[in-house]
Amino acid sequence: MKITEIFKKSLLINFLIVVFCSTSTSMAQDAPSPQGKKEGVEKKYENEIRFLSKHRKVQKAFQTIEELEPRTLRELIMLTEIPAPPFKEELRAAKYAKMLKEAGADSIWIDEVGNVIALRKGSSGNKTVALDAHLDTVFPEGTDVTVKKRGDTLVAPGIGDDTRGLMVVLTVLRALEINNIETMADVLFIGSVGEEGLGDLRGVKHLFREEGPGIDSWIAVDGGDIAGIVNGALGSNRYRVTYKGPGGHSWGAFGLVNPHHALGKAIRNFTIDADSLSRSTEKVSFNIGRIGGGTSVNAIPFESWMEVDMRSAVPEQLEKMDRIFQKSVQKALKEENQAKRDGPDLQVDVEMVGDRPSGKIPVDNSLVQKAMASAAFFGATPSLITGSTNSNIPISIGIPAVTIGRGGKGDGAHSLHEWWINDEGHLSIQRALVLLLSETGIRN
Repeated sequence: MKITEIFKKSLLINFLIVVFCSTSTSMAQDAPSPQGKKEGVEKKYENEIRFLSKHRKVQKAFQTIEELEPRTLRELIMLTEIPAPPFKEELRAAKYAKMLKEAGADSIWIDEVGNVIALRKGSSGNKTVALDAHLDTVFPEGTDVTVKKRGDTLVAPGIGDDTRGLMVVLTVLRALEINNIETMADVLFIGSVGEEGLGDLRGVKHLFREEGPGIDSWIAVDGGDIAGIVNGALGSNRYRVTYKGPGGHSWGAFGLVNPHHALGKAIRNFTIDADSLSRSTEKVSFNIGRIGGGTSVNAIPFESWMEVDMRSAVPEQLEKMDRIFQKSVQKALKEENQAKRDGPDLQVDVEMVGDRPSGKIPVDNSLVQKAMASAAFFGATPSLITGSTNSNIPISIGIPAVTIGRGGKGDGAHSLHEWWINDEGHLSIQRALVLLLSETGIRN
């Protein structure tokens, strides 16, 4: 779809959104769809995005993005084939830094935790806007990340999540440079580390520390289609629990404390009470994701461990679930120690391995409104979503932030068979560009 067709289609989409919201707002608020909550776009933001998109240089930048498509696709494949396991993003980071430098950023650096940061200075320097995608994947070292082509489908671990996001960020920078678009605000183009799993958002937490670069507005690219907009942060607490005992022979040392028995009791205690809380009005989830320990079928284990995940968009619900969990772990410890016949007491270590805060940026916030208006302009029906993304951190401290989609079509994220098709993928890059410019302002 060419940009000239977008203007015509956006008028129809905006009309349909107004009709939908005027007739269905109360229903949407009571029972949001799995895709997210549909909300109204204020007219002034629709007009702002439409006016900005007609700017002569923005029109040229849109055309540049389309012309760059073959290169963008080639480099997506190349970047996907550079492994970026959890906590080992260095190789991909080095290559991405080089690509951002070649694209024309004013300065490039890799910070203390491994984030790649490219600064493009604005004319005023009184505001800093970030456009981010994450470098890391969920796949361990040694995973085959070779991209396989099946017709127009690209298949590889991480091809979409979030390597495609990295290419969106890079191509926006290229479009700005090629067309000499000068922003008012400074822009940070970021490839962040530690978004996935036990990475615990360490890259973004570092960026928003007190001594950080002072980001005023945050746009992350990490999702599916253009319609979905994450403005709510799904909070999570993650723990690794390890019960420890002396261990021994299953017959000769029978009567010693058994870490596996304690772990089983803890899981039973936790899941019974957690299930009750999870059935309350405000959604909260719990999951025992991994368990391990022991050396042999005829040996009392010297340790037994589990990893636990709890999530909710409502901080109070997450706190309640956490208290249930802590109580269950200690209750199991007490029960196992009371059951022993000989030897020392069982010990337990409870380590928090993940802490993702929750929060929400209101629908009437200007960034959220512009994200919705830009989605509608490019033919999508905007849908607000709560999710766990890099935006959790700025959202939790009240800094305007959204996570937007990387476009195209794809599925199978976090699997070895993840796939992506470049079905009008340029639209997501054009959308990211115009959303970014709506936040930074254009001098020329």
